[in-house]
Amino acid sequence: MERSVEIVVAGEVQGVAFRWQASSEAERLGVMGWVRNEPDGTVRCRAEGPAEAVAAFVDWCRRGTRWATVQRVDVTDVEHGGYGSFEISG
Repeated sequence: MERSVEIVVAGEVQGVAFRWQASSEAERLGVMGWVRNEPDGTVRCRAEGPAEAVAAFVDWCRRGTRWATVQRVDVTDVEHGGYGSFEISG
């Protein structure tokens, strides 16, 4: 089963470092999607792929850096992945 999540991460996560780490971990896990800085100071991630890989990515976000705090995780089961890679923006 494919799963899609949207994750909002707060803390000292703006800039390149957290986004780069998140995209590297997503690629390692085989998760597709994007990660970007938001104007309110949070970072938003969208990840899509096999349920186990997406769950592992969410776990990584929860413990990824000592400065990051996951504020929200929205999970959706999907039939078909819509992303072809993991993109960093913002």
